[in-house]
Amino acid sequence: MNILTAHRAQTDYPIFDVLAERWSTRIFDEHHELADTALNTALEAARWAPSANNTQPWHVLVGKRGTSTHQTIFESLLGFNQEWAGDAAALVVFLAKVQDDTGQELRWALYDTGQAAAYFTIQAQAEDLATHQMGGFRKKHLMTAFGLTPSLVPVSVVAVGNHGDPETKSEDLQKRENQTRTRRGLSEIVLRYE
Repeated sequence: MNILTAHRAQTDYPIFDVLAERWSTRIFDEHHELADTALNTALEAARWAPSANNTQPWHVLVGKRGTSTHQTIFESLLGFNQEWAGDAAALVVFLAKVQDDTGQELRWALYDTGQAAAYFTIQAQAEDLATHQMGGFRKKHLMTAFGLTPSLVPVSVVAVGNHGDPETKSEDLQKRENQTRTRRGLSEIVLRYE
């Protein structure tokens, strides 16, 4: 059984393979060099995410492993995320521009940026890349390190690269990687359907 089959979601209704086979790995191949073509294809998918009034409020910081940008993003990660995310071939920060140039609030910026990150993640999966989105990072560290204005808010950090070999990682990481994927049932999340 290959790694994608082992983690494939057991859905109640059929969904696209690229969705069923996506999961948030914590085990990346620390030797994998990410091709710019695959990374740019995932970024292109993010570019085409929908947004309120076509504001496209998202921006990204891309740090490929071995660069100062990757190191700075890595240093912003909290606790357990630092134990595994450094092996990813790239760390991508999704940022939301929460105000326009006149200071007007862009009310849907965080939601829209989340959609861009989701588009990125699904396209990366289609490119045979693994991803893991993280909220465990220090926003202020990133804002200071990259000289970001208060209107540009870090929303998530996405680790991206190839799947690694679980046998080379700690027992804790192996245990987390092998956990059964679960989701609440549709009856628990759909409040009304008529």
